[in-house]
Amino acid sequence: MADTCGQILLGSGLTVLSHPLMYIKVLVQVGHEPLPPTLGRNLFGRQVYQLPGLFAYAKHITKIDGKVGLFNGLAPRLCAGTIGTLVHSRVVQVLGSQKAEEGSLQQVVNETTKEMIARSCATIVTHPFHVITLRCMVQFIGRETKYSGVFDSVITVYREEGVLGFFAGLIPRLLGDILSLWICNLLAHLINTYAIDDSMSHTGEIKNCSQAVTGFFASMLTYPFVLVSNLMAVNNCGLAGGLPPYASVYPTWVDCWRHLSKEGNMSRGNSLFFRKLPAGKTYALDQKRFF
Repeated sequence: MADTCGQILLGSGLTVLSHPLMYIKVLVQVGHEPLPPTLGRNLFGRQVYQLPGLFAYAKHITKIDGKVGLFNGLAPRLCAGTIGTLVHSRVVQVLGSQKAEEGSLQQVVNETTKEMIARSCATIVTHPFHVITLRCMVQFIGRETKYSGVFDSVITVYREEGVLGFFAGLIPRLLGDILSLWICNLLAHLINTYAIDDSMSHTGEIKNCSQAVTGFFASMLTYPFVLVSNLMAVNNCGLAGGLPPYASVYPTWVDCWRHLSKEGNMSRGNSLFFRKLPAGKTYALDQKRFF
């Protein structure tokens, strides 16, 4: 129990610190570009037109809503983090551990399967809070106040969309999490088994590094699932950021995926630094987006 409480406190602290980053990332994901492109330099020193990065975007939000505005949607996100940690810990405890040879493929499969079940349960239980978090953030685009608190937001979602409204965008989120977990763990196992010699010095540190690298690689590969999930969570929910003409209405997440793929926007919001202009797009200053 003490370990779980420690995880909750640590997780809550990291959530608060990282919230402005997520807030800006979500606004970029839905295509909100309040600042026009500026002339800057890329990594190679060449002059190119770039979209405003993290700090310029944060300064813009602060100018409108103050520093507190960078933490819109924090309360439901903290709820999701706390409940998710409790559910994850409980499921792992219930599943227990299965015997397998240390470092074997079977051990990796067993541990990954257990972690997949625990993460999936936590994701399903906390997804309603995730949906509310995203909608609180996207309100910035249309300056709405429709989702103003956790309890009021729950009532609003249930009244307008029913129970299914709490699980908008759940399927691509689950698929992305599961794929990312398996890619990360299996890839790390292959590297640790066939590319790293146990006789090498600092073997433990090298294996930890390989786990971090494969995790980053897996997150890059599965990023489109994150993007589609977040867009579906706010799509056609009554907010300007999820309705035409600002955004298309998608019947299913597959339609959203196809549309983003066709437009070449599958990586939108993946990077908040050195953001290049989308190819073949025109910036509309009045709508604050590309089309």
